[in-house]
Amino acid sequence: MLALEVGPGDEVIMPSFTFVSSANSVVLRGAQVVFAEVDPVTLNLDPDDVEKRVTKRTKAVMPVHYAGVGCDMHAFAELSQKHGIRIVEDAAQAVDSQNGGRFLGTIGDIGCYSFHGTKNITCGEGGAFITNDDKIAERAEILAEKGTNRSAFLRGQVDKYSWVGCGSSCILSDILAAVLEVQLKKRQEIKQRRRVVWEAYAAALQALAEEHRIVLPHVPDECDHNYHIFYFRVASRDERDQLLKALQAEGIGATFHFVPLHSSSYGRTSLKNDQQLPITDRCSDTVIRLPLYPGLADQVDSLIDATPTTIGSMMSARKGA
Repeated sequence: MLALEVGPGDEVIMPSFTFVSSANSVVLRGAQVVFAEVDPVTLNLDPDDVEKRVTKRTKAVMPVHYAGVGCDMHAFAELSQKHGIRIVEDAAQAVDSQNGGRFLGTIGDIGCYSFHGTKNITCGEGGAFITNDDKIAERAEILAEKGTNRSAFLRGQVDKYSWVGCGSSCILSDILAAVLEVQLKKRQEIKQRRRVVWEAYAAALQALAEEHRIVLPHVPDECDHNYHIFYFRVASRDERDQLLKALQAEGIGATFHFVPLHSSSYGRTSLKNDQQLPITDRCSDTVIRLPLYPGLADQVDSLIDATPTTIGSMMSARKGA
């Protein structure tokens, strides 16, 4: 948001179904967060709903690639050209995912990756900022280097560096960068092991999906995703809560996901947000995430034996009741 010079009076449109970092980046600049609905099929930001919320104050749109599956970036590119607004890809969950043969995070004006401990590629904390716009890149370098033009100095473009603008220390330590370098070298192995678990879940739960008792994740044909999250949806919040209890009782680390930001305590009070987003609320209330990390590939048979059995038994019991 600093690189785009977003500030008071500006608006940035994003999904409410996202982590707080997306909104914090806007709030910290004194700008207004505008939440839009998600597509219930992919849980990604709905470009049609976004366009309804564009105003003269809209400075940027922030699509979030949920679960590593790409948003409709073609639609967002058209929206950007039509209204003259910037596209900032929240690709925190989407390292090594593609849409139409292009890596997510490289399609919009800016892409943001996360290397947090919960992500596919990790060094514990930190991330990466991607842009193909020279002016944005120049501002971002200064911001990352404590407000100095040190990067230009290191490239030999200036004979000394000094304070040239506002900034902070937004760079990885050398130790974290070394960890990340090793992770990046293993990214195909990591992706393949996650794929084994993701596809095993999908196959094991297919029968329940065909009976319309659950809804499995949808991956559009043009998307090559990174198997970051395996989730499914049930019919109601009550069913979700009961199923989570049953899975956790069997030692399966299932959980819900984001509390929509528009309905959070901060969203309702400090942001004075009174938006109604019924699709977002319904999706959030019915999502269940199953455990997924590379090490599970070694125990996928026992995991798959336990998970669908527990889900099917609990849902059959509720249906009978």
